[in-house]
Amino acid sequence: MKKSIYILALGAFGIITTEFGVIGILPTISREFKVSMDTAGWLLSAFALTVAVFSPFITALTAKINRKLLLCLVLAVFILSNLLSAFATSFTVLMIARILPAFLHPLFWNISLAVAFKQGGAKAVSIVMTGLSLATVLGVPITTYAAEFFNNWQASFFLASFISLIAFLGLAFLVPNMPASKEKAAQSQMFVLKDPQLWLNLLSTILTLAAMFSSYSYLAGYLEKITHMNGVQISMMLLLFGAMGILGNWLAGIALSKNIKVATRVFFILLILTQTLAYYFGDIFKPMVIILSFWGLIHTGGFLVPNIRTTQAVPHSALEFVNSLLTSCYNIGISLGAFLGGFVIAQYGIHQIVWMSIALLAVTLGISFIKLPEKTKTRKETIKGIKVSLPVCEQV
Repeated sequence: MKKSIYILALGAFGIITTEFGVIGILPTISREFKVSMDTAGWLLSAFALTVAVFSPFITALTAKINRKLLLCLVLAVFILSNLLSAFATSFTVLMIARILPAFLHPLFWNISLAVAFKQGGAKAVSIVMTGLSLATVLGVPITTYAAEFFNNWQASFFLASFISLIAFLGLAFLVPNMPASKEKAAQSQMFVLKDPQLWLNLLSTILTLAAMFSSYSYLAGYLEKITHMNGVQISMMLLLFGAMGILGNWLAGIALSKNIKVATRVFFILLILTQTLAYYFGDIFKPMVIILSFWGLIHTGGFLVPNIRTTQAVPHSALEFVNSLLTSCYNIGISLGAFLGGFVIAQYGIHQIVWMSIALLAVTLGISFIKLPEKTKTRKETIKGIKVSLPVCEQV
């Protein structure tokens, strides 16, 4: 099953590249379809909002279906939706093509993380999550570069479709059959909802992602309008942002393993400082390159911080349920962030978007000092005879 885990990681890279890859070409799409930048931003926020709303329902409705079949179905829909996006003749068609795969998006995470944990515990889960991490830091620059290289915005969607196609073929021919589990544990997982700290962590998760994506969603537009970079330069800056993000992901994991509270608060403070610098020096090319490097280094921690903070005290029996809640909260946050960033652009101009991010980060930093009574204890599980006390995704 080891090869299956890497194929699932590739699939994760493909679907997250589809979700976030549009960020780098928003200015081009805005011009191509003659819509405002904040309207173009709905290509991201509508996707995330669909995932957030339908995640619990689609998971329940497909509980008895073969897991391999579902994984292949998800990737097939992503392949087709990217092709439809590439051939879209209007912004409405493009929006529909973007929303269609979002309905099935959460299925991939629920199934792949469960399969990975069953086959190899936390280490296998970390491999699958690496696909997500790489996509969040590399998916945007490679799709943006593809559009620039071929001088055609459709190229970014063709590339995303190709990545999902490779993962689909790997799943279809290299991964063994995976019948649906007959276990019914959903009701026994509901007890975690009585934990007020869980609800506070979920709220903080939404605000964290909203803060990140209120500015990051429009980063390409910010670099074009404020820093006056051309398409090639923007592609290179996004690549730099992503490359630094890989290093940042590793450093964030180390910091969180030592002290979650301190690492969480340092993350918020550093991201606030970095975006403040981006506001005051955003119109100067060389300082902005340096600022972007640090921004990318810090940015990826925002995906790890909420996950580890929330799952650290969740019992194993309720982990899948809590992960589904996190999936919804992540996407609510992304959608909210893209919406708020678009609102700021429409009302005050793109230069002001960092202040929305900074305000949300400040609120979330304040929440990190609130400690509510805990109702659940950190789980102690045995994986192949070895006792561990880490959440599934903590080793990413």
